[in-house]
Amino acid sequence: MEALIKIEERKGGQAVSARELHFFLESRKDFSSWIKDRISKYGLIENVDFEVFTNLGENPQGGRPLTEYALSVDSAKELSMVEGNEKGKQARLYFIETEKEFKRQALRFAVPQTFSEALHLAANQADTIEKQKAMITEQAPKVLFSNAVEASEQSCLIRNLAIVLNQNGFSIGQNRLFGTLRDDGFLCKAGESYNQPTQRAMDMGLFEVKKTTIPRGNGTPLVTTTTKVTGKGQIYFVNHYLKSIKEKSA
Repeated sequence: MEALIKIEERKGGQAVSARELHFFLESRKDFSSWIKDRISKYGLIENVDFEVFTNLGENPQGGRPLTEYALSVDSAKELSMVEGNEKGKQARLYFIETEKEFKRQALRFAVPQTFSEALHLAANQADTIEKQKAMITEQAPKVLFSNAVEASEQSCLIRNLAIVLNQNGFSIGQNRLFGTLRDDGFLCKAGESYNQPTQRAMDMGLFEVKKTTIPRGNGTPLVTTTTKVTGKGQIYFVNHYLKSIKEKSA
């Protein structure tokens, strides 16, 4: 998140320079009048909501050292809200998001104070690691199958599917892949429908059949069919056959 207004660590807490906030809010009042008016009007309590200190550095305007006010984040948020302009709204939302991020970081790096808390934290971390491992295992075929995912909008020939399978660890040639698909019930084994998708495979959306009509000299058209693997089918078969490899090696 871009730092719109600097938030500093001061005496064990977070603080905002009232002068910097005044500048960001683009108030028309001079700073001294503005901060004194806000403290009085909204009942801000010294050493609770704000702290007064002297800036011993050089005053860019000359004269005596500047009197500065360090606001708590809650006070800075309130003064931003009551400013009643767009910059005030922007500052308030910034402080809210900054507080949320601070709390997230604090939880992330919290140190257990007791043995019981340490055991609880260790158990939670172990559970998180196991869930991450399970997710990685589940997603592995999809990660390995990046080529097919990229081409998931396009169908491919079965010989191209064999190439993709080889790229992802399943060693097989085109002819053996045809046989495997027949044995596994995805392609028909006999008859006029030989090597064409079974009804089950078509219902699953794994294949599409392209028909091509070729004119012949005797006037009778020749219709040829080409079986192609859909994008869904490509993903399905790589996941299916990678799973079979994993089960055999287990």
